[in-house]
Amino acid sequence: MELSKPFTFSQSSLQDYFDCARRFQLRYIEKLSYPAIEAEPALENESRIEQGQFFHRLAQQHFLGLPPEKLARLATSPDLTRWWDNFIRAFPHPAALGAGSPEVALSAPMGNHRLLAKYDLIAIKDGRATIYDWKTYHKRPKNEWMAIRMQTRVYRYLLAVAGTSLNGGESIQPENIEMIYWYTDYPDDPAVFKYDTAQFKRDGDALEKLIGDIEGRAEFEKTDDEKKCAYCTYRSYCARGAQAGDWHDAEAEAEALETFDINFEQVAEIAF
Repeated sequence: MELSKPFTFSQSSLQDYFDCARRFQLRYIEKLSYPAIEAEPALENESRIEQGQFFHRLAQQHFLGLPPEKLARLATSPDLTRWWDNFIRAFPHPAALGAGSPEVALSAPMGNHRLLAKYDLIAIKDGRATIYDWKTYHKRPKNEWMAIRMQTRVYRYLLAVAGTSLNGGESIQPENIEMIYWYTDYPDDPAVFKYDTAQFKRDGDALEKLIGDIEGRAEFEKTDDEKKCAYCTYRSYCARGAQAGDWHDAEAEAEALETFDINFEQVAEIAF
């Protein structure tokens, strides 16, 4: 089986490849079903993921103008109530952030393929663009760890390449872009990542090389770092253990896989 052309790459698929080429092959080329749970305890981990998805929906509706007191009634679990209270204290007035575009998708060609990202929120004010991403992690990851994640690289790069439609037809210069990870359980300690032209060029070169490597591969090897296998649903295909890792011990908990139920005619993009 070969990579479809054009293939739509996202930060998740690129992160999978970066972590383990074999995982990328099984998930995106062979499209195999998940044979194992991702983390233990399974029900607790699944509940955390579902509540994280629901929190994102609440945040989207807040930035679309729905009254926060009405949305608060939908936060019916202790975790959701705590996250929502923290969120409203941090972002009481959406308009103060500038012109906000919640749950917006951007796309751009990269080689023979497409690069796509769906953002929690992009806010533009006085010519500056801030990417906000809500994280419901149990533990706050180190900034150094988040800095090298594909999400940090893809989101900032793609906004600089394809964000003109959000900025009145004007391109957004890398120096005017920053990305903020806001953690629901650490509301006063967000991770902030600035951007500049030099990093933009490095990201573009790195992403092009990574996609070129994927396109040219005949074999997809398993990772040498077997610690990653404890949180991989495909570990049984690789004989890398039957027991899932405890999500409390993970660097950052698993998030729901990206699903792009998107009409590409409505995605802000630059043409092929």
